[in-house]
Amino acid sequence: MLTDLKMEEDGPDAKKWEDLDIDILVKIFQTFDIFELTSGIARVCSTWRYAACDPLLWRTLDLSMLKSNFIKIPLEPYVYVDGRSDKTLTRVLKIALNLSRGNISTLIFHFNLYVSDDQLTYTAERCPRLKRLVLPAWNRIKRSGICKAISMWQDLESLTMPSIANPPYIMEEISKNCKKFSELKIMGPCDMFFAHTLANCLPNLKVLSLRCSMLFKDALLIILDGLKHLEVLNISHCILIEVPPPPAPRKVLKELDESILEKACGIRELVTCMDEVCVMCRRTRLDEGLMRWYKYEEGLWKEDEIKCLAI
Repeated sequence: MLTDLKMEEDGPDAKKWEDLDIDILVKIFQTFDIFELTSGIARVCSTWRYAACDPLLWRTLDLSMLKSNFIKIPLEPYVYVDGRSDKTLTRVLKIALNLSRGNISTLIFHFNLYVSDDQLTYTAERCPRLKRLVLPAWNRIKRSGICKAISMWQDLESLTMPSIANPPYIMEEISKNCKKFSELKIMGPCDMFFAHTLANCLPNLKVLSLRCSMLFKDALLIILDGLKHLEVLNISHCILIEVPPPPAPRKVLKELDESILEKACGIRELVTCMDEVCVMCRRTRLDEGLMRWYKYEEGLWKEDEIKCLAI
């Protein structure tokens, strides 16, 4: 930390840290992570606080360094989060959101950071200009909580979210409030219900990533038929399942067939990978289409073949 350093104090030309040029301070602060930015640098002096509030530091609030200390439980919300973890997240949010002064446009949460309704609402109220949200874990967020947050994010353009059992309510909320919304990444299986919801609620979607998940062929066809404005679709490393009429068993497709390719011909960029020797394809199969990211390299969950959705 800068406060651990000492400037030369001897002589009439001695300089003080608070006399540093604001632009230089901002450059230094840009090298800090979220823990360092919220560790108290804004309390050193008025000059440092002014620099710590510079919008250049707060375009992105990346909380992917924070993880909840949790255990899984058999009942909803299926995780119990240690109180100290909650207090740490709340403290970081309060300091960061106070310093950001409403300038955050990108907000990133770790896939093992279980945010509560109160924490999400507090964040939404202080990030009115949010354009991109990465929030892979919704276990502790109720329907009312996420809908309230979405209603405050009218500039939202991009969302990374988990697969959920009842998607219409969130898609309807996005459709109603976020008129610039164009990019969606779903971290989890996509069935026909989810696909119908996308087609009905977000027909103007331009970018969609379903990578590393279980994807039903019929759901994919619904997406290709219903999302007429779709420009980029990522289905790489997916388990693509075809469900024929009974009594025939479901089967895993090893390549895209003509019915899919014909409907996808209008998409500018179709990203696929169904290679048996691909490490990520093998991992998706082993995890049965519901990736257990905690087993793999730290940060792997952030990746995406679509650059605008990678973190």
